[in-house]
Amino acid sequence: MRLVDSHSHLFLDEFQSDLQQVMAHAQAAGVTHIFMPNIDSTTIEPMLRVCSEYKGYCFPMMGLHPTSVNADYKKELAIVSEHLAMPNDYVAIGEIGMDLYWDKTFLKEQQFVFEQQIQWALEYELPIVIHCREAFDYIYNVLKPYKTSPLKGIFHSFTGTLEEALRILEFPDFSIGINGVVTFKKSNLPEVLSSIPLARIVLETDSPYLTPVPNRGKRNESANVKDTLLKVAEIYGKPPEEVGCITSENALKVFGILK
Repeated sequence: MRLVDSHSHLFLDEFQSDLQQVMAHAQAAGVTHIFMPNIDSTTIEPMLRVCSEYKGYCFPMMGLHPTSVNADYKKELAIVSEHLAMPNDYVAIGEIGMDLYWDKTFLKEQQFVFEQQIQWALEYELPIVIHCREAFDYIYNVLKPYKTSPLKGIFHSFTGTLEEALRILEFPDFSIGINGVVTFKKSNLPEVLSSIPLARIVLETDSPYLTPVPNRGKRNESANVKDTLLKVAEIYGKPPEEVGCITSENALKVFGILK
């Protein structure tokens, strides 16, 4: 079984006491690569430390998460800019985007920060990993002018409608990130995915969040991408090994690891 976890926060405090076991579980489950999106200036150091410790297995991204956009956003953006300008191993700009679920106070600032990071993605020829919560139309409108540009990336943790999924497919170099939500009883994703080509899907965990069934309610970890895979394979009516191989190749292509 070959699996890629295209989105995991294993550098957070939740994994401090047993990270070695968490990595061993992931390897035993067949996970060959784990991609780690940054959140803000407070997470850069722990993220880089974990990626250095597990070099060649864990891969860092650089970006400012929309929920960390506040009155200090210019300082935070400057730190992202500095890191991108240094010699580095960043494989993407992420996670970036817009989140209007909790608060719309910094809506305009979130738009500005998102657009600025898209510009850096084009400048450094890196993919973007998009966080979208209650903000699909805003994000779509920001991305629209880039339809014919070389911009590529992943719509992480997609939980939207079929119409939204089809609008994402208008961008030829974007994939849709599917995680444990697909296994939830009330999820509409099985129905949506039946109309989406498997060639446009990547798997992720978003650890420590969104743990798939049968471990829902517990801390998520990268090994659990296997439970998401089993559900996705069932939806597409294909053997898990085949779906694991296809979705892994999809992810490695996005991140420039597989040409």
